[in-house]
Amino acid sequence: MRQTELESYATSHIGPVREENQDAVRMPDGAGLPEQGLLYAVADGMGGYANGALASRLALDAFYETVHDETVHDKVRTITQAALQRGIASANLRVYKTSLQLSPSRMGTTLTAALICGETLHVAHVGDSRLYLIRNHATTCLTNDHTTVGDLVRMRVLSPDKVRGHAQRSILTKGIGLTMFVKADISTHRLEENDCLILCSDGLWSVIEDDEFADLAAAAPSANYLSQSLINLALERNTDDNISAVVIYIHRLAERSKLKNPVSLRNRVFSPSKPQGRHSLRRLIPDQVQRLLGRNHK
Repeated sequence: MRQTELESYATSHIGPVREENQDAVRMPDGAGLPEQGLLYAVADGMGGYANGALASRLALDAFYETVHDETVHDKVRTITQAALQRGIASANLRVYKTSLQLSPSRMGTTLTAALICGETLHVAHVGDSRLYLIRNHATTCLTNDHTTVGDLVRMRVLSPDKVRGHAQRSILTKGIGLTMFVKADISTHRLEENDCLILCSDGLWSVIEDDEFADLAAAAPSANYLSQSLINLALERNTDDNISAVVIYIHRLAERSKLKNPVSLRNRVFSPSKPQGRHSLRRLIPDQVQRLLGRNHK
């Protein structure tokens, strides 16, 4: 009988400018019980506030604890979206309370999560990290940026191609821990075999165009290769923030009725201690993708 087969790899890098990596990434553990769903997430601690690294870690800890507690005791089919929303609420409250205990200044983070249950993808999102779906060499962003600039795009005041270079790109209108209550964007999507999912912080997507994600994914032989290629390309383009990427390749999907079958998982998290420069990049990215580096970034 068919089983779900996923390959994933997560990389987080301090980047060329920041003194601390305030991003955090999370992957499913080795057990990977399909009836609980497979949960991936990225959080980007807010660099303009104190304790951004602590905020991202606390948020993911609380989020995972809450979602896993609910999926263990209930049926995923009926509680998935509610569990994600409660996970976000728990993450928000933990960061908010910790902020009050530590200092009067605010502490916050983004949080974007992907929960894979059979052929279904559930997304929970707060902030300006992103989740991309790459299918048939086309890139679709499944999340909306909770930023001042994102609001302008949705109001059709600003075109999407102007977001990356906008001076107010990183001003959040919604984040984890900034207020006592927050409501996440929760959405559901149907997955297909050979899909590629990329969760990333804005330090990555701000210097890589949407179509380039598809180009790099098409040239990458593995999730490991693609994740590190994305990080190195962001470094090559001198991103001004921490950089994180969680890459998930959907090789095979079990039908929803067969979710009790085992899941084949290949997961790994990598956090380099030193920047990987141009020479490392050229070892990771094949020749046919090198032309991307010659494009003028807007």
